[in-house]
Amino acid sequence: MASNHGHSAGGQPQVENYANAHHIVPAALLTKILLALVALTVLTVVTAKFVHLGALAVPVAFGIALVKALMVMGYFMGLKYDTKGNRIIFATGFMGLALLFFFCALDTFSRVLQSNTLF
Repeated sequence: MASNHGHSAGGQPQVENYANAHHIVPAALLTKILLALVALTVLTVVTAKFVHLGALAVPVAFGIALVKALMVMGYFMGLKYDTKGNRIIFATGFMGLALLFFFCALDTFSRVLQSNTLF
């Protein structure tokens, strides 16, 4: 009685494809990422409440938010260990968002130049 368990039709052993398997991130790394996110949130609040940056306040806040978003996407959403195609999709979304911010800032600063007041 012949059995074909563990072999394909050609008699070769089957090799499972683990390329699409889930990557398990160690709990210690996730804890470090969480603490970094909390620290960046505290930095955002301290910067907004106690440090007067003037016109740089918004770009600094967006920069901190970008770092936090990249950390969440990379580790908690698993994008760091995902396929290149998904990374390209996320990068395209960020480029679209950057264009939106750029044109909004361009519009805002063109109005500021007309009224001669920054805030």
